[in-house]
Amino acid sequence: MPVPDLFREGMQRGWRVFNGAAPLPPLPQADVIIIGSGAGGATAAEILTNAGLQVYILEEGSLKTSSDFHNDELQAYAELYQEGALRASADGGIGILQGRTVGGTTTVNWTSSFRTPESTLQHWQSAYGIDWANATTMAPWFQRLEQRLNVSRWEMAPNANNDVIRKGCEALGYSWDIIPRNVQGCWNLGYCGTGCPINAKQSMLVTSLPAALEKGAVLIHSVRVQRLAHNDERVNKVHCRAMDAQLSQASGRQFSVSAPRVIVAGGAINSPALLLRSHAPNPYKTLGKRTFLHPVVMSLATFAEPINGFYGAPQSVYSDQFNEVAADSDRMGFKLEVPPMQPSITSALMGGFGADNWRRVANLANSNLLLALMRDGFFADDPGGSVQLRKNGDAVLDYPLNPRLFHTAKIALEQMAEIQFAAGAHRVVPLHTHALEVGGMLTYRSQARGLVWQAHNLRIASAHVMGGCQMGPDAKQSVVDLHGKHHQLENLYVFDGSIFPTSIGANPQLSIYAFTAKLAEEFINS
Repeated sequence: MPVPDLFREGMQRGWRVFNGAAPLPPLPQADVIIIGSGAGGATAAEILTNAGLQVYILEEGSLKTSSDFHNDELQAYAELYQEGALRASADGGIGILQGRTVGGTTTVNWTSSFRTPESTLQHWQSAYGIDWANATTMAPWFQRLEQRLNVSRWEMAPNANNDVIRKGCEALGYSWDIIPRNVQGCWNLGYCGTGCPINAKQSMLVTSLPAALEKGAVLIHSVRVQRLAHNDERVNKVHCRAMDAQLSQASGRQFSVSAPRVIVAGGAINSPALLLRSHAPNPYKTLGKRTFLHPVVMSLATFAEPINGFYGAPQSVYSDQFNEVAADSDRMGFKLEVPPMQPSITSALMGGFGADNWRRVANLANSNLLLALMRDGFFADDPGGSVQLRKNGDAVLDYPLNPRLFHTAKIALEQMAEIQFAAGAHRVVPLHTHALEVGGMLTYRSQARGLVWQAHNLRIASAHVMGGCQMGPDAKQSVVDLHGKHHQLENLYVFDGSIFPTSIGANPQLSIYAFTAKLAEEFINS
């Protein structure tokens, strides 16, 4: 039985959805323009349209819906991700996965939905003056979004890839738990990263955006907001240009829209880049600074029995055994999860060269990948990265790698190897250019001592970007105030992960939903 395509059905009913490459019909005057249709932008759009505001949503990516999703990795990476899934830090040392499509990263993420850790909220309150950043204040917002997006602990048995965490942690006496997921009617296909063909993933594509469009919102996709025109006090116009057919550059028709208020929700990297292109007031040089990733390192293990990690819910088990650290610790905290093991993305992650890489790929069905999400930004000397502009105006993140990160990476990789061996792995290799597969922890530790731990030797990736438009009460230390309003431009707001002052220490989508919902309700009453 075919699955209904919510978007196509809605457009047939009259939803106002337009490709920016074509001339627009006459439209009602906007009350609010939202730039970006992901976790922040779509959540705000639903709340504001429910309040009776006329909302325009501008999205650089194209519109792809359930009818377009066929579990095709290569097509999905080309069509649904920033820079064709090849976005990287300025020196190429970190691969960065971010969505670029209607629904943003929520359309292609792996559904893990964690509340912001209480220790993170406490740190933001004490170190950055976000006085409402506490579990008590945020609990109703988390509950509201969990109910809206059907977030709950995954009830089906984990696939064997995820179960490595459980087995290894139980054998070693480490803590582990089940991941909450935002799904409804999930078929356990495992290809969440290529778009859900049955609309089970409760992404913005099938929840908040349809709700906003039903209430009269206008969505214009395949269009880049090139700059915001302003007089140093207010944004006056939003200047746009249509993307080309390949979505590689903005080279199509140009047009402008305006509204009394503008919300930037393009995500960390793109939001600060837009403000930089717009020469937004930046008197204290905070814009684009303190942009944080969860830098990820990975450990590859081979088992005698099949793992088949390309089937089943991508992420369903995690461990926070090592995620909380003391303020005087010599390492970052890190969260343990697994990635999905689809052939294309996994072959790019597995490392090795020539015959070695081919052998690793040939063992895909019997392989497990563990990953460690390192929690950056919680030490006083953590600078994070900085968003910069290339000559053509595109965004790039410069992200220096400090000694603490490499020290944490070594510890995380050793802990992951211990878990994999305890779960029954025959051989394990850290994803380091010069590392070899080994059959036990003694050999593993001996090899690790001889490796050079530096950029480009160690395979580092991230799918979580935060900061760059930091929130705070002091304009000298932040870009937006505690309501998400720009400190200098009185009608400009930022509602996305770029407002977070550090990384989170957990997959960030639920944090973005909850923070945006709170800010959007305040926006209505301001």
